[in-house]
This record gives sequence, C-alpha cells and structure tokens, in this order.
Amino acid sequence: MNLITLWHDFLAFFIPGILGYGGGPSSIPLVENEVVGHYHWMDVPEFSKVLALGNALPGPIATKMAGYIGYVVAGVPGLVVGLIASVVPSLILMIVLGNLLYRYKDSPKIKRLTVLIRPIIAVLLGVMAYSFFKDAYESAGWLQPLAIAVVSFVLLEKLKIHPAFVVVAALGYGAIFMAS
Repeated sequence: MNLITLWHDFLAFFIPGILGYGGGPSSIPLVENEVVGHYHWMDVPEFSKVLALGNALPGPIATKMAGYIGYVVAGVPGLVVGLIASVVPSLILMIVLGNLLYRYKDSPKIKRLTVLIRPIIAVLLGVMAYSFFKDAYESAGWLQPLAIAVVSFVLLEKLKIHPAFVVVAALGYGAIFMAS
C-alpha cells in the first residue's frame, strides 16, 4: 500500500460526497463510477454485492461502502481514509455553507434547484439499477430475480411483513441459491 493508493481512495469517496446532492442514494452511482469505472477496484457484480450488503445493514450507505471498499483497496488505513473521505464533504458543507443555506432555504431559486435535481438523481439510480439487473440476468437468468421481486412485493404489500425480514430472507436466499 502506498500514499497514492490512499489518495485515490480518498478521492473516490470525497468527490461523490461533494457532488452527491441529496445524500447517500444520490451518491451511489457516483461512487460506482469511481470504484468500477475509474479505478477498476471492483467490477459491477462485486459492487452490486457490496451495495446489497450495505443496504441490508443499518446506518448511512455511503459510509458503510466507503469503509468496506477502502478496506478492500488498502486495508485498515484504506478503511479509515474512505470513512474520512465520505464524511468530510458533509462537515465542510455544514461548517462553511450551513449559515448561508439556512439564510436562503426558502428561496424560490433553491427550491427550483432541488426540484430540477431530483430527475437527474432518478436517472442515475435507474441506470445503475439497469446495470445491476443486466448483470443479474447474465449470471442468474430472469426467473430467480423476478421470483424474488414478486415474493418480496407480496410479503411487503399484501402480508405486511417488516422490510427487515424480507431483506434478510432475500439475502439468505441469494447466499444459498445464487452464490457464484
């Protein structure tokens, strides 16, 4: 491990943290771009597994992914750098821009900006979901993912099972029957 690797680890999570307006879900496609597309530390299937595991655990998704991926890339120092890089943008914004944002929070321009950014975030998440679905289709076919989606829908919407139990069941099924 060298300092350049740690610097890249920092940048891979700092840049999405600064640009990911709207929190963790909006920064996930940006993190994927850095981790998969730019640095090639993981491929799409590996990243989708990290994302699934991160979503199954409590807490902010960005910090969990930064810690895990940082650890994979550079061990414990990479974990620490990844966590710091995912938290620093929020700290900077809260300290430097907090007063300014509070002053203009009711501004029509700021509200319009928020409304205009939402579709962009939706498109980024849609593109990422498509790439995950495409990878799942290529590795597991269409029947198992479709069955998991239908069963999950029925459990959540019709039987009103708590989402945590559905997530654990889907993870268990995937670990047992879909592990490659």
